[in-house]
Amino acid sequence: MNAAEQATTLETASKIATVVNLFKAEFPDARADLKPWANDLDTRELVDPDSIDIGFHFPGRSRLFQSRSVLVQIRFHQDLEVETRRAIGVEAAGFDHQGKQWRFSTVQNWGFEGTSSPTPEICESLKGFCRKILDVFN
Repeated sequence: MNAAEQATTLETASKIATVVNLFKAEFPDARADLKPWANDLDTRELVDPDSIDIGFHFPGRSRLFQSRSVLVQIRFHQDLEVETRRAIGVEAAGFDHQGKQWRFSTVQNWGFEGTSSPTPEICESLKGFCRKILDVFN
């Protein structure tokens, strides 16, 4: 779900801002997009209500990222017994004018898949960024 829609409390809004600042500190050319999903019926059916989704866009196609945009999806699990929401993983995907170029998930093997991947240095930076996200939300 769009990060802008999930920022319903001061605590959540602050954590979303922290994630944006962490990414921009590592990759200052990126522009954050707190509403990466379109607000149409077809898209709404695909959106996970237990996630916070943030897009990051570069001024052009980044050869380091092998993409122009990166979608970051923070996945949550709601524990009804304790009434807490816990981050269970982060998924990221790189897109350009040809579509999805790569994907990365902390839920599986922390590996990159796709037709192309970011450079090894960027892969390590993205993994570190995802670790920080999990720290922020847990």
